[in-house]
Amino acid sequence: MTNTVTLIAPFAGWLAPLEAVPDPVFAERMMGDGFAIDPIEGVLRAPAAGEILSVPVSAHAVTLRLDNGAELLIHIGLETVALGGAGFEAKVRAGDHVHPGDTLIVFDLDAVAEGAKALITPVVVANDGFVLALEPGNRLVAAGDPLGLLSPAAGRETVLATPPASAFEREVRIAAAHGIHARPAARIAAALRPFLSEVTFHAGGKNANARSTVALLGLGIGNGETVRIAAQGSDARAAVDAIAELILSGLGEEGTATAAHAPALRTGGPVMASPGLAIGAALQLRAAEQEVPTDGAGVAAERAALDRALAEVSGRLEGARGAAAEIAEAHRALLADPELLKGAERLIAEGRSAGFAWRAATAEAAGAIRATGDALLIERISDLTDLERQVVGALLGSAGPVVAALRPGTILLGEDLLPSQFLALDTSRLAGICTAAGGPTSHVAILAASAGIPMLVAAGEAVLSIADGTPLILDADATTLAIDPDAEALADASARLAAIRERRAEEAAAAHEACRMADGTRIEIFANLGSVTDAAAAVAAGAEGCGLLRTEFLFLERETAPNEEEQRDTYSRIAATLGDRPLIVRTLDIGGDKPVPYLPMAAEENPALGLRGVRLGLARPDLMRVQLRAILRGVPAGQCRIMLPMIADLADYRPVRAMLDEVRGELGIAEPVQLGVMIETPAAAMLADQIAAEADFLSIGTNDLTQYALAADRGNAAVSERIDAMHPAILRLIREVGRGARSARRWAGVCGGLASDPLAAPILIGLGITELSATPAAVPGLKAAVRKLDMAACVALAERACAASSPIEVRSIAREALA
Repeated sequence: MTNTVTLIAPFAGWLAPLEAVPDPVFAERMMGDGFAIDPIEGVLRAPAAGEILSVPVSAHAVTLRLDNGAELLIHIGLETVALGGAGFEAKVRAGDHVHPGDTLIVFDLDAVAEGAKALITPVVVANDGFVLALEPGNRLVAAGDPLGLLSPAAGRETVLATPPASAFEREVRIAAAHGIHARPAARIAAALRPFLSEVTFHAGGKNANARSTVALLGLGIGNGETVRIAAQGSDARAAVDAIAELILSGLGEEGTATAAHAPALRTGGPVMASPGLAIGAALQLRAAEQEVPTDGAGVAAERAALDRALAEVSGRLEGARGAAAEIAEAHRALLADPELLKGAERLIAEGRSAGFAWRAATAEAAGAIRATGDALLIERISDLTDLERQVVGALLGSAGPVVAALRPGTILLGEDLLPSQFLALDTSRLAGICTAAGGPTSHVAILAASAGIPMLVAAGEAVLSIADGTPLILDADATTLAIDPDAEALADASARLAAIRERRAEEAAAAHEACRMADGTRIEIFANLGSVTDAAAAVAAGAEGCGLLRTEFLFLERETAPNEEEQRDTYSRIAATLGDRPLIVRTLDIGGDKPVPYLPMAAEENPALGLRGVRLGLARPDLMRVQLRAILRGVPAGQCRIMLPMIADLADYRPVRAMLDEVRGELGIAEPVQLGVMIETPAAAMLADQIAAEADFLSIGTNDLTQYALAADRGNAAVSERIDAMHPAILRLIREVGRGARSARRWAGVCGGLASDPLAAPILIGLGITELSATPAAVPGLKAAVRKLDMAACVALAERACAASSPIEVRSIAREALA
């Protein structure tokens, strides 16, 4: 058995040290030691003999285990995952054994160079226990040239063909309202990307590959159930702990499956999936049949066809925003699911066509989910059906889902509606939706609610017999669908709809005027944003500025951090969309609860209290400095305000203030730029007067402030009913912030979820808040509510609310005062 392996150049190009890679993850050896090559040809070859461990669907990288146990990651170019597989073709798959010089991946050098951040390719030793001795670098090499020796470190035990592996397992209780469904399963798979160990879930006498969304769904794990997480590999404990903490934090899901939030039974008629009232004409949704051949045209051709189709569909999902973004994340995880791919590849190897194999694999997975008998999980079968149709469509040459053209006032009917079909609809012509099947927590229900489209589900087979053009009244709130209603019913529904539209129209018409209370007091109504699209929606809704730009959307779901130019371009486009309205940019707020591969972090017992927010920025000043430079270059100084998350005291604020001043000097910006803080910790609220003496403004994040003050994790279903920002304790903390800001002549705002609640507005204003930053859709109604208020009455109401004993009493007081 060979302990020392000679590495050869995987392709021709310029050999360089890792420090030459313009990405700190590689340059600072966060992933391990190695070297880099800037290729001049489009063929990646094996640098040594070994077994292929993984090739992503996008085929932009490969991991292989050499015969001496070392594991090599070869990543073609930087940020090439964003190409969605375009220009790449894998010639190997997991489990294949390769010899030195064997072709691994073929890629279009010119196309990839145009789409990538850089072509320079890092080659990294991804596991510990090996020493890399390289030949001199900074020279041109040919494919196959020897580059160096890779040997076990001194003192390492005899190396086996399979590297030494440790085992670790841990039991945890699922604390997610609906158990492990598609989105939590996708988060689990994503959280395992930085780890090498094999991780398995055990529950109910069954087990599943934790990297497989489909396999996890097949376990049917519900809220409150216990799962055993077992791992085998060099980083087994770290992998298990990371997933256990993700589960204990609630898997990013909100709410709990209490009786008030549980889905309605399917047996009693239609179920509301999205509220509202609609009058329109019926149109049956009829999906075109997709015929696929049973037999294929050869294993290699069918594998390549399936890879191209998967990459095409994955590429379509890129760039999704709002409610569609999280659904797209779950769908991309399914496209890369190892169990689905294994099932399809097995059938292709047996001679079946790619379309037949993919359809059969998704059907098998759907059957496993259906066998759980869990109604919530069964609703997720529509996601598999959606991806089955999209991938088969791509194989057949379809550019995307085909749906019928809608006439104004269409009420769409069908067996079910898939997310991709909904996204292809002209929602300006869509009045409502009613499906025979489906469920209220399905992904299409989330999309409908986000778009404000009334929707009923589980209405039964009778809806499929309604003729096109039949007049309908869909009242989602009352869960009724009136078929061919009489004149009196139409008149009544029309009057109700007209009243709703009139109120909304009045609010929308006045939304573009500055917001003043009835006594003339100026209150700014801003919007929370997470994309350029959100900025356009906010302007259209009448927002007077952005009170919170979440910059995390630039940093998540990628393998490398965004560079300065990419950030600058995005901030600039958002600023331009807002016009001259103020833009408050929050610096990066991620931590152990939102793992990203380029920021390896140790597993934390409580990520919410760990290295996150400004703490991460101070620990990684390189990231902070790049972001500050991008913000200052992208947003005009007069429009720009910067906000720091997770501040506890001035010790968190002052270093960033100094860094900001340095960056301003580097860029030659003489005009001062406001630097404020987000008040999310009780410490910051109690020290608001001290912080306001130096910070330019204070903005309260009520979501985190509430969980910290009430000692209740907002992601933990067992205590989520305790999370209520209208709790008197939270209101008293907000009062301290208002007082502190006032004493330093600074303004104080609220950018958390409470700011979107019109019932909370008079209390917040009475506590000293002069800026509310809400969701764009809430802006018109919030402005209308504030215009009716009087400051003296708000102050009196706020004091009564602070003296209350519970959130229920606070709401009762507020409703009584506003009646």
